[in-house]
Amino acid sequence: MEVLVDGAAALPAMVEAMLGAESHVWLAGWYFSPEFRMGPHGPALAEFLADLARRVDVRVLMWAGSPLPLFHPDRSQGRQVCERMTRGTQVRFALDSLERPLHCHHEKLVIVDGRVGFVGGIDLTAYSGDRYDDSGHEARPGVGWHDAAVRVEGPAVTDVADHYRLRWHEVTGETLPQPAPAATAGDVELQVVRTVPEHVYDALPRGDFRILESYVRALRSAQRLIYLENQFLWSPEIVAILAEKLRRPPRDDFRLLAVLPTKANSGQDDTRGQLGVLAEADGGAGRFLACCVYQRGGDRPVYVHAKIGIVDDRWLTLGSANLNEHSLFNDTEMNIVSHDPALARSTRLRLWTEHLERDDVDGDPAQVIDSLWRPLAEEQLARLEAESPLTHRLVRLPHVSRRARRLLGPLEGLLVDG
Repeated sequence: MEVLVDGAAALPAMVEAMLGAESHVWLAGWYFSPEFRMGPHGPALAEFLADLARRVDVRVLMWAGSPLPLFHPDRSQGRQVCERMTRGTQVRFALDSLERPLHCHHEKLVIVDGRVGFVGGIDLTAYSGDRYDDSGHEARPGVGWHDAAVRVEGPAVTDVADHYRLRWHEVTGETLPQPAPAATAGDVELQVVRTVPEHVYDALPRGDFRILESYVRALRSAQRLIYLENQFLWSPEIVAILAEKLRRPPRDDFRLLAVLPTKANSGQDDTRGQLGVLAEADGGAGRFLACCVYQRGGDRPVYVHAKIGIVDDRWLTLGSANLNEHSLFNDTEMNIVSHDPALARSTRLRLWTEHLERDDVDGDPAQVIDSLWRPLAEEQLARLEAESPLTHRLVRLPHVSRRARRLLGPLEGLLVDG
């Protein structure tokens, strides 16, 4: 299991793996852009897959799009992508419309020969933001983008492929061949977990909600540190656990740290409202901090699209699932979970090095948060509010304090998101 932080690390690794394919390449995603380039000088996606399909089986499984043109991408956009990706090629393309109303298929998967799999948050599209960015997040004309994926080998790839085979059969009626079971490839203990809503696929009438289960178990057991990177933080079930941890911390040095977008594509008031819930639960004890990220040398935010959870440097999850009701109950999602302490800790330190822009981040987590994260984020927020140039990327994310706004997270989580 290899953690790939930001598009500059993940996209070339995907290209390399697909170029080495001997039998097949299977992709699943929320949306694909035919013209999307797999790196600053990389190939356009449609041309790249067309070339691959001349020698191996290439299949693309994409959400069909919203049935209502009020929401995008919609069904017509999905059909256009399908036509552009298949015209004059041997690429097999399927549109999955077996979603719950107002929900989608959100997972992002690449499977090569049943031997290598990529699971994460990175869509192969420029829709609403170019996914290619590096960990320096230098100022650029487009939207800065922070994301992550994992590259896995071994038996877990068989689980990823079996899930893909299930979805392909449900959508097309075609049964894909069962790849040979992948041999053990390392010593990392990991598990493939997913969200599949009930009554969507005939083969899973009761659904599968192990992403929620794994988060709940890990967060409830946390003793010292919960570190979250996510596009959203407005699941009432998750926030209730976090709030209880803050009200009754298991230790004096317990900390909850979250990195979120400055403004999510949707549900912005929900996230800010839930941050108010958590701030109130903290009661000024200083155990909770939420931050956002800006481009280096500019005043434009970096969109945090990563979906990462780390607990006590012993539990790590990374995948496509946001911390909202869509991802935990209503969309199809896939995450990888590992209980490897060395991997969890090294991943956290890589992320903290990126966000703090310094290498000396391997001390006691509570001390690093109190002495480095909080002062830096507060200082940059003050500069932002004073309309002064930022000197670092990390900025504290303000929450809301008015009770009416704090209620929006739980309320819209029930009425809008599930």
